[in-house]
Amino acid sequence: MQSKYLKAVVAGMIGALVMSAVGLWGAPMMGMEKMNPADMLAMKMGGSAVIGWLAHLMIGAALAVIYVGVAASRLPGPPAFRGALFSVAPWLVAQVVMMPIMGMGLFSGSLALAMGSLIGHLIYGAVVGGIVGVPYAPA
Repeated sequence: MQSKYLKAVVAGMIGALVMSAVGLWGAPMMGMEKMNPADMLAMKMGGSAVIGWLAHLMIGAALAVIYVGVAASRLPGPPAFRGALFSVAPWLVAQVVMMPIMGMGLFSGSLALAMGSLIGHLIYGAVVGGIVGVPYAPA
């Protein structure tokens, strides 16, 4: 049991890094604004890039642990799809709660930014789901 949560922590950190890479380099290639969740967190946490990255990785790890503990065995489809499907929930929380707190408005204040964020979250979830697979449901 313990190893599935360790695997989730690692998967969440990898997913957060892939999500950031897509936001930093992929978004501009698709004509979108560059997005860096770690920088956004850093701005709200005193400006330290290191603290922003640590927070981003910790959030990624925590969400992956929640995914493994609560959702992975209950969602339909192959593992990457399950992870992507799960990631819609944190995306909604980010858009409805966190973005307004960070001063960006509901749904990032922009359809383009909200959709870019959705793409990033779906990629994060697919990576996490693909890495952790489908843990067995609790008995």
